[in-house]
Amino acid sequence: MTCSVAQCLDVVGEWWSLLIVRDAFLGVTRFDDYQARLGISRNILTQRLNHLVENDVLKRVAYSDHPPRSEYRLTAKGRDLWQVVTAMRQWGDKWAAPDGPPVETRHAGCGQIMTALSTCSHCGEPLDARSVVAVPGSGAAEGAFDHTGLAGATR
Repeated sequence: MTCSVAQCLDVVGEWWSLLIVRDAFLGVTRFDDYQARLGISRNILTQRLNHLVENDVLKRVAYSDHPPRSEYRLTAKGRDLWQVVTAMRQWGDKWAAPDGPPVETRHAGCGQIMTALSTCSHCGEPLDARSVVAVPGSGAAEGAFDHTGLAGATR
């Protein structure tokens, strides 16, 4: 499918995969720590970690030879998921956390609790679904767009 959202979901769209990535952002690197935090079975965790390594979201780094043990660190590709995980966390804080956010993020630069905002990379104005229009990109499939933008899309 010629869709960047679908391609992203193919890599990290499975429930456990995004929770592993979330925990990697929180500093978790070791198999046993992922298992303890997530309550995930060893075989499923192994599958998900292998999938994330195969897709260059995490890299496996040996930290012990006897017994052989590795930790998992975010790659540049994995670190680029920070905005995705942050947007999901902020949505959950707003719509699914009646007692308030279970985790807050503090900006290291100013020391304040922060909310990540989407802004236009050119003018700096805030963005939301009503302030943008989809137009064909260089990788667009033939016929995916009509004269009004994404075929069949509504705003």
